[in-house]
Amino acid sequence: MPPLPKRKTSHARQGERRSHLEAKTSAMVPCPQCHEMRLPHRACPSCGYYRGKKVVETTAESK
Repeated sequence: MPPLPKRKTSHARQGERRSHLEAKTSAMVPCPQCHEMRLPHRACPSCGYYRGKKVVETTAESK
């Protein structure tokens, strides 16, 4: 049989153990083309550029 804990783990100790599991805010960087904030390593949702090239058709241009 596997060993079992002698006492119930308290909520405080459980919280201490999980303290590093909180959700982090994602880093945002300014787009070099339009200077809007965007996620790194992704095409800009406002202008559609990635690494100096147009890669995504935006909704404002399609109208």
